[in-house]
Amino acid sequence: MDNDADVAVVGAGPTGLLLAGDLARAGVHCVLLERRAERSGLSRAFAVHSRTLEQLDARGMADELIATGTQVHVLRFFDDAALDLSGLPSRFPYVLVTPQYETERVLEKRAGSLGADIRYRHGVSGLTQHPDGVDIQVEGGGQRPATLRARYVVGADGMHSTVRRALGLPFPGKPVVRSVMLADVRLTNPPPETMTANSSGDAFAFIVPFGDGWYRVIAWHRRNQLPESAPVSLDEVSETARQALGVDYGLHEPRWLSRFHSEERQVPRYRVGRVLLAGDAAHVHSPAGGQGMNTSIQDAANLGWKLAAAVQGWAPEGMLDSFDAERHPVGRQVLRTSGALLRFALTGPQVLGAARTLLAPVAARLPFVTEYMTGAMSGLRISYPAPRGAHSLAGKRVPDWPLADGRRLYEALRGGRFLLAGSRLVPAGLVSGYGDRVDPAEVAYPPGIIALIRPDAYTAWAARSPDDLSPSLVRDALAHWCGSPGNHG
Repeated sequence: MDNDADVAVVGAGPTGLLLAGDLARAGVHCVLLERRAERSGLSRAFAVHSRTLEQLDARGMADELIATGTQVHVLRFFDDAALDLSGLPSRFPYVLVTPQYETERVLEKRAGSLGADIRYRHGVSGLTQHPDGVDIQVEGGGQRPATLRARYVVGADGMHSTVRRALGLPFPGKPVVRSVMLADVRLTNPPPETMTANSSGDAFAFIVPFGDGWYRVIAWHRRNQLPESAPVSLDEVSETARQALGVDYGLHEPRWLSRFHSEERQVPRYRVGRVLLAGDAAHVHSPAGGQGMNTSIQDAANLGWKLAAAVQGWAPEGMLDSFDAERHPVGRQVLRTSGALLRFALTGPQVLGAARTLLAPVAARLPFVTEYMTGAMSGLRISYPAPRGAHSLAGKRVPDWPLADGRRLYEALRGGRFLLAGSRLVPAGLVSGYGDRVDPAEVAYPPGIIALIRPDAYTAWAARSPDDLSPSLVRDALAHWCGSPGNHG
């Protein structure tokens, strides 16, 4: 059978939208299927961390998104405890607070402009794998149920993923907290700090501004855990905030009220044959630390270029499997970190809460604690396994080095190709066959290093010149990461 698409992505949330844009940029025919009638207008996730902003910068979207929100440079919690993000080694040393619908708007705009085929009102009810493709049962769009065939399918369709269920994969884990209340409101007397969080006795509350006069309030009460279906009242949120913070800041004019429960779950593997899972379809965890959307977007950034290589026929052996090998451990670590933060925030009874209030400010002033926490929350600590004997930069995040031509490195990555940094040290003939996959660039810093930088801004391979550099090393590195010169499927 002929394929209707190279890749079908199921779910038009942040994960699916970024992935569809990356595939379209690479010239891959991508169909994005979404059951909803249109892009969501709900605020939902609101924190965009440094590493995610770097990924958006490498696609030319960061500045547009930053203009929609508020930059939070210091995270304050539990009275005197604080984490200062201003020293993060990034162009974005802060958390950007902006509604999820703004992130989705920017991602959808890019995906559409690059030619991704976005189909709202198209739900997926099942799929069947074949040796050379996947048949997807599609419903909606005002038409009869139909079958769409793609070479690969990515399930980015959330916690209740139809794709994951169709694969028969378990989703092991457990609920961790019930009846968390969310409210987007206005405040009569806003708090002096940009971000306000505290717990007292049985109550916890968190307040952060979107920057347009609206505030997100997260509230939870140990003795008032109603079913998720129970309506949320503004009075309930205000009273919980007052108990946790000492004042409710005059909450009024709610535009959105919701209640949810948080779970910690992760699928055993992210790939089954020609079907892959990313974002909440693969892992869900507590909202503590604002990691959910960020981890999901970074899943997509890792997968897009690998999937394009597989479709185009030049992916080296094991490249598509490396998505699971690299991102599954990251998802597992996020589950642990966010779970620990949540349990810390909701500590009870009162004597333990008092101990936390005393210890948190002390811990926040310890350099190794602050370095670990800021690196973990921002995503800048994420690295991937490197082969034994590889250069110390291999698998590490690449800083936004200046280039000799006046651009920044992340600007040079916007074409979606590998970047050979320090290319003047390499004979031109070695890279001449990779013009569609590798862009040469001269890095102004650091001197003496040649590095092959992946499209997702991690170092694939590096060497120090001239001691560790030879034409055969460069040739082997290019073949390992970029396939054979001129090879296309």
